[in-house]
Order: sequence, then structure tokens, then C-alpha cells
Amino acid sequence: MGIISYVNEEIQVIRERDPAIKSNMEVFLYSSFKAILHYRIAHKLYLKKHYFLARWVSQRAARKTGIEIHPGATIGKGLFIDHGSGVIIGETAELGDNITLYQGVTLGGTGKEQGKRHPTLEDNVMVSAGAKVLGSFTIGENSKIGAGSVVLKEVPPNCTVVGVPGRVVKMNDEKIPRLDMDQVHLPDPIENDIRALQEDNLRMHRQIQEMEKCMQCLKGNPIPEEKKEEISENEDI
Repeated sequence: MGIISYVNEEIQVIRERDPAIKSNMEVFLYSSFKAILHYRIAHKLYLKKHYFLARWVSQRAARKTGIEIHPGATIGKGLFIDHGSGVIIGETAELGDNITLYQGVTLGGTGKEQGKRHPTLEDNVMVSAGAKVLGSFTIGENSKIGAGSVVLKEVPPNCTVVGVPGRVVKMNDEKIPRLDMDQVHLPDPIENDIRALQEDNLRMHRQIQEMEKCMQCLKGNPIPEEKKEEISENEDI
């Protein structure tokens, strides 16, 4: 891909996903644009085994933008890094097409293991601000990682992950649209469980109140003998 084609693609991606942009020229000011451009150059050098030059280009970009992308990472088309500061993408990370990352995201490993040690993100994945995806596993296509989540295991396609450690919340197998950039209104299973317990507690409280009222009525109005005999017969049956 030539530089002109790359710039045109970046303009389209940023205008598609960032409502703050007002003109095409602003693309050249975006830290994500600069970081990804440097990555493309560094990655070509890395593939040609010019490792020092590749790291020099990537580290230069990291100092300028606050976005650190290892030149060994594999990244598809349409990557958008919003704000960008603090984003880290490890050496063996693999990113599909149309990935969206927010500030403070880490796609990292879990130790000093060799070989594939960073996550794979399939197409149309969104990772929200401050989220950490650590280890060699796959985040399925069309999935969302909630802000501040720490994901340590595989995520199926079309899912949302929230919490620490990350918990998968299925969305009825409904695909998340590519342009859905909402990183706030995500389901929280713990909050849902707490709400259900509160509702159960309130329902039990009301039932106890009703029972107390019935007891008060029984104390004030004793059951006639014939009613007692009828109740006793029903119990025997």
C-alpha cells in the first residue's frame, strides 16, 4: 500500500469513528496516525530482519506519541487508536481488521514465555479505555472489552467482557456493529446479581409484613371452632 492510499484509508477510518474530527487535515495531527504510520515502516524492516532499525523507528514513535507498538506485531487494516496515550501492543500480538483501541490499553504477555505470548484480536473488536488483555488467546470477532477490564482467557465471538478478572457476558449471539463505539453502557453481571438480590429481599420483606398483618388479624379475631375443625380435616386429607 502506497503512502497516499494509506493516508486516504486513515482519513476514512478516523472520520468514521471519531465525531471530534472536523477536517481531513486534522488526521495528520492524530497520534494514532503517526504511530501506525511508523509501525508500518518498522514492521517492514522487522520482516526483513533489520531488527535494530525496526526497534529504533518504533521507539521513536513511542516517545512522540505515547503509543508503543512492537514492530513484530501483526496488524490488519482499519486500526483506530482513540486518544492513544499509554497504548501498548506486544511483539506477537495479532490484530484483525477494523480494531478500535482506547487510551491505556495493553495487549501484553503474562511472563517470559517464548513463542506466541500475546493476544489475538479478530475483526471488529473494541477494547475500551484502560483495559488489559494479557496472554496468548483469542478475542472473538465483534466483541467488546469494557473499560478497566483485565482479560486473562479466551472470549467467544459477539460477546462483551467486563470486570477484573474479565467475565464474558453473552449478547444473545447478536453481532456488535462496527460503528458501535459505546464503551460505557455495557452489561455488568455483578450489578445484575445485586439488583436481583435487592428485589428478592424487598419481596420477602413485603411477604413478612403481610404475614405479620395476618397474625395480628388472627389475634384480634380468633378462628371459630367449626373453622378449626374444617382446617384440621383439610390437613388430614
